[in-house]
Amino acid sequence: MKAIICTAYGSPEVLQSRELNKPTPKDNEILIKVHATMVTAGDVRVRRFDVPLLFWLPIRLVLGLRQPKQPVLGVEYAGEVEAVGKSIQKFKVGDRVFGSTPWMKFGCYAEYTVQPGDGVISKIPEGLNYQDVASVPFMGIGALYFIRKAGLKKGKKILIYGASGAVGTYAVQLAKYFGAEVTAVCSSKNKQLVESLGADSVLDYTASDFELEKEKYDVFFDAVGKGSFTKAIHSVKKSGKYITADRGLGDTIRGSIINMNGNKMVIAGTAKPEPGDLEFLSKLIVKGNLIPVIDRAFNFEEMQEAHQYVDSGRKRGNVIVKV
Repeated sequence: MKAIICTAYGSPEVLQSRELNKPTPKDNEILIKVHATMVTAGDVRVRRFDVPLLFWLPIRLVLGLRQPKQPVLGVEYAGEVEAVGKSIQKFKVGDRVFGSTPWMKFGCYAEYTVQPGDGVISKIPEGLNYQDVASVPFMGIGALYFIRKAGLKKGKKILIYGASGAVGTYAVQLAKYFGAEVTAVCSSKNKQLVESLGADSVLDYTASDFELEKEKYDVFFDAVGKGSFTKAIHSVKKSGKYITADRGLGDTIRGSIINMNGNKMVIAGTAKPEPGDLEFLSKLIVKGNLIPVIDRAFNFEEMQEAHQYVDSGRKRGNVIVKV
């Protein structure tokens, strides 16, 4: 089978096409013919080995010293079941499915991938194509996890920083679905996009020092981990929440101190999928309550170009790769 492997840590040029053996599923596994995958920020970070110096050695030991131990990156897939292990009851050959790999397993930049039958995987609803759902299992679930942590309901105000990104575009829509008043932060060129997703107001981070405005929010969600920790905390109401998908060690320690004080809550970490998340999100898509935002779709042979585009920081929503 064809696969894109990461031959070393570095620029997109380290991604090379190779012929690999087609995997065989074990008793509890499913062999999936991949039709669409995605280039996530996580894939890019692993390829570049973009980690703080303090964590350089332990993470290299986990990922691989000179190159990734798992050279085939990619954490999301949408495709067709080609074979199932004898223990699999829920899926059969020919089913259209989508899902994400177990943590740090990767393996979706290939024509075929083997995934656990009890993992984050679900059937694709009728009426949706592979590209429609390819970004849902990782980015959609990530947004859902943090929005649930926000505890939103009608009347609550949330500010979403990085609202035009992969997680942010899902977060805006989910926050509105749960009844919140949404203020979105993005660049002016993406204002129309986030308004179309339901944002009640939009602030341009390049022109407005939004953190210093008098407005206070029940929840401040930094979907990209690039906002100022201090200014974000000041923008949160007493007993409010500051939620971030990506923070450094220093801010993590500061967050723990704030949590001990009890006036505000800081929530950070890695999203954890819950049973039924994919089914919940796909139903919202079918009903029109949730729209996966796809910036560009690249062909499989254009994986380097797809990574270059994500590296540029110009993408809106998700970057899909057709396999």
